[in-house]
Amino acid sequence: MTRISPFRLLGGSLAALVLVVLVAVVGSMALAAQDKYTLRVPNGLAFSDFRGYEDWQVVSVSQTEELLKAMVANPVMIDAYKAGIPGNGKPFPDGSKIAKIEWKLKKSTEAPFAVNVPNTLQDIFLIEKDTKRFPDTKGWAYAVFDYNPASDTYTPDATGTVNCGFACHTIVASKDYIFHSYQKR
Repeated sequence: MTRISPFRLLGGSLAALVLVVLVAVVGSMALAAQDKYTLRVPNGLAFSDFRGYEDWQVVSVSQTEELLKAMVANPVMIDAYKAGIPGNGKPFPDGSKIAKIEWKLKKSTEAPFAVNVPNTLQDIFLIEKDTKRFPDTKGWAYAVFDYNPASDTYTPDATGTVNCGFACHTIVASKDYIFHSYQKR
């Protein structure tokens, strides 16, 4: 007579139960993760209008004492830059979009020379040109989504501009309100 262990009989059922519980836990974690593309600045830009910005072409980079910044633009704006805008005196066309990704910086511990590299993401600053929707700001709209690394979430900045926006960009009105030119490659 062959004896079957009670643990062996339960093994298949136990494994199935563990799998069901694991799938439920992972599934609930996925549902709990924030979808940044559902966010919108009050009375302003939606993050979803910039879907895919992670793959846009770099326009320029900059650095302050505290932040490293990369400016990326959608194909409409890149094509305008390549056509000579704003240096040729023409404005950017409607549909132009730019995202400024800002990181806190740190010194690289790996490079054999002194160099600053991105550390923690701070925020995403978004700009869109639409002269019909935003006539009061020469067609430009601004939004900032602050990033919280502890919770891995974004929060729309209530002002939509933090310390800048249209008021800040009026300094470069002659360049159609955009600070950064398309850099030679």
